[in-house]
Amino acid sequence: MKVVLFCGGLGMRMREGGSAVPKPMALLGERPLLWHVMRYYAHFGHTDFVLCLGYGANVVKDYFLHYDETLSNDFTLSGGAGDVRLFSSDITDWNITFINTGHQSTIGERLMRVRAHVENEPMFLCNYADTLTDAPLPDLIDKFAESDRTVSMLAVPPFSTHHYLDIDDDGQVTGIRGFNELTQWENGGYFVMRPDIFDELREGEDIVPHALDRLHPKGRLMAQRYKGFWRAVDTFKDRAEMEELVNRGLAPWMLWTNPALVG
Repeated sequence: MKVVLFCGGLGMRMREGGSAVPKPMALLGERPLLWHVMRYYAHFGHTDFVLCLGYGANVVKDYFLHYDETLSNDFTLSGGAGDVRLFSSDITDWNITFINTGHQSTIGERLMRVRAHVENEPMFLCNYADTLTDAPLPDLIDKFAESDRTVSMLAVPPFSTHHYLDIDDDGQVTGIRGFNELTQWENGGYFVMRPDIFDELREGEDIVPHALDRLHPKGRLMAQRYKGFWRAVDTFKDRAEMEELVNRGLAPWMLWTNPALVG
């Protein structure tokens, strides 16, 4: 299945110092955040990508045009630098389409700009370029395929390191609980879509909430709950925490590093 990824945001909360690197290209270990998201999909056999570019488009293009397989794969070097024999490869079977969808476009508008690349597919995958998970993608796809819905979205518990308070009318605190104890769910991305989503998109609007607000009263939107690992990498602090997991070999989303996990 084709995978549409939204890579065009400014990512102002991710900026470190005067860096102008777009958020999807912020490094986690030796590879950018975008690569980690793509590698997750590739682990499950989905290697046909459509990148919706905007801010920093040239950085994304340049990275893949000059991709260095040796950064994340073992190899043998012979004859000086003349002969490199890789033991494995990341992206040789990937097909990547780069589409400039505008600097100021909403995510809904970015999807509209790449319509020609997915509208003839029975279904396609769609996601933000800054969210990581170890969710079982084949299960998400199968459940959606069995339905007649237009969109499936991952639903995850609210994430925060803070706690929320139960307070009575007199100001007495009656409970202190973690956000993961809330009964609400938030949009976790990892969408599966059918092409009739394009009937619900409008210029100047977004997928969430505008298009999905038109779908759910018609019974055409489903959410698949997931309480496993999920994280939006929105800020420099988020990126630092995820990079530490990578460096310690404890990154749950890096399913491809465990040979026992078969997509």
